[in-house]
Amino acid sequence: MTRAPGLTTLLVIAKEPVPGRVKTRLSPPYSPRQAAALAEAALADTLDAVLRAPARRRVLVLDGAPGRWLPPGFDVVPQASGGLDERLAAAFAGCAGPTLLVGMDTPQLTPALLGPALGPDAWRGCDAWFGPAEDGGFWAVGLADPDPSLFPGVPMSTDRTGAVQRRRLAGAGLRVRDLPALRDVDTAADAAEVAGLAPGSRFAAALRSVRTGAPAGLAATARTAAG
Repeated sequence: MTRAPGLTTLLVIAKEPVPGRVKTRLSPPYSPRQAAALAEAALADTLDAVLRAPARRRVLVLDGAPGRWLPPGFDVVPQASGGLDERLAAAFAGCAGPTLLVGMDTPQLTPALLGPALGPDAWRGCDAWFGPAEDGGFWAVGLADPDPSLFPGVPMSTDRTGAVQRRRLAGAGLRVRDLPALRDVDTAADAAEVAGLAPGSRFAAALRSVRTGAPAGLAATARTAAG
C-alpha cells in the first residue's frame, strides 16, 4: 500500500552537548568545550533538517536535558539505559507505524537526503531503510513496522556495525532500501570534510569559530543549504 507523505515518524537520537561527554575524539586538537560547541552545532543542523522534512511526528530521543539548540516542533523523550543497541531498540519500541531514526553526527543532512524514505512511495515494496556511514557505521535506519528485536546484540561503534545491522534487517526477511552514504563527524579530519560539504551550516560556522578562537554561537550563520 502506498503511504502518503508525512506519515513517517522521524526520530533523532542524541546526547546533550556537554563538554567532556560528546565528541571526545575531537580532543585533541580541540578542547572539550570546543568539541561540545561543534556537537551543539551539528545537533542544531540535524534538528533543522528534520524539522523541514515531512513527518507525522518528530521526536528527540535525548540523553540529557534540552537546551537552546532545540527548536519548537519536537517531542522529547529520554533515552533508555544500556548500550546503543538497547537504546535504539527502546526508541523504536515507543513508535507505531513507519519510523525513520537519524543520529546527530551528520550536520550535512538535508530534507533532500531524507526524501527517498519520506516520499509517497517510500514504503511501497519496502520494509526498511538504511543509511550507511563511510566509517562502517550507519547514520539512519527506518522500519515500516518498528521491531525492537532487530537491534540488541549488534556490535556498535565498530567498522562493521553497519554491515551487521543491515544483515540483521535482511536476515529478518525485510526488503531493505539504501539511503546515500554519509560521513560521520568523529575526528578533526571528519569535521573539516563535512564542513566543506555544508559551508553554510551552523556546523561550518562553529568550526570556523573554534579554529580562530572566536565564540562559537549558533546564530553566527544561518543554514543556507537547500532542502
